[in-house]
Amino acid sequence: MVPASPTAVGRFPVVLVTGFDPFGGDAVNPSWQAAQALDGKWIAGHRIVAASVPTVFDQSLHVLRGLLATHRPQLVLCTGQAGGRAALSLERVAINVNDARIADNAQAQPVDTPVIAGGPAAYFSSLPIKAMLAALEAAGIRAEVSQTAGTFVCNHLFYGLMHELAKRKDLAGVRGGLIHVPWLPEQGQPSMRLADTIEGLEIAIDCALTTGTDIRKQAGALN
Repeated sequence: MVPASPTAVGRFPVVLVTGFDPFGGDAVNPSWQAAQALDGKWIAGHRIVAASVPTVFDQSLHVLRGLLATHRPQLVLCTGQAGGRAALSLERVAINVNDARIADNAQAQPVDTPVIAGGPAAYFSSLPIKAMLAALEAAGIRAEVSQTAGTFVCNHLFYGLMHELAKRKDLAGVRGGLIHVPWLPEQGQPSMRLADTIEGLEIAIDCALTTGTDIRKQAGALN
C-alpha cells in the first residue's frame, strides 16, 4: 500500500534495510544493490528505508546507531555479502568477536577483539528464521539457516545491532537480524541473480512482519 500523499509517510512504520559498500577488491556489493532496490517499497503496511553502511569496523556501528535514531524502525534487516555461499543465509547468531582475515575499507584488521567490551558472548537473531526459510523455499529461492556470521564487519554490525535492540528501552520490541547474500554472477561462483536476491529479501521481510512465533523443526523438513 502506498499513501496518496507524501505527507502521510511519517505515519507509517518503517523497516530499515542496510547493505554494505564494496570491499576486498570487488567493484560491487550485492547486499547494497539489493537493499537499494527495496528502498521506498511497501511490505505488509511498512515502508522500506534502505541505507548503505561502510565496511569498516566501529564506523559501521556508528552509522547504524544514527539510522536507528533517525528512522525508529519496527524491524531491522542488515544484509551482507558472503562470497562462496550459494544461498541466502539466515544468520542465527552474532558473536562478540572481531577477527579479520583481511583489512576493512579503512585498513583496520582487528584480531581477537570484542565488538562491545563487556558485552555478552553472543546474541541470537530475533527474526523468525525458520518461518522465513520455509517461505523462501516455498517460493523457490535458495536459502539456508546459517550458524555463523563470521568474524568480519557483517558479524560486527549484526552483534552491534542486537546489542542496541537488547539494551535500549526506546527500541524495545524491535526485531532484527542479518541475512548474508551470495555473489552476483559477474563476481564469481556460486552466485545468485540480483532479481532473486531482491525477491528473497522481500519474502523474508514480509514473513518477519507477519509471523509472531517462529515455527519449530518438524519431521526433518527444516534445518
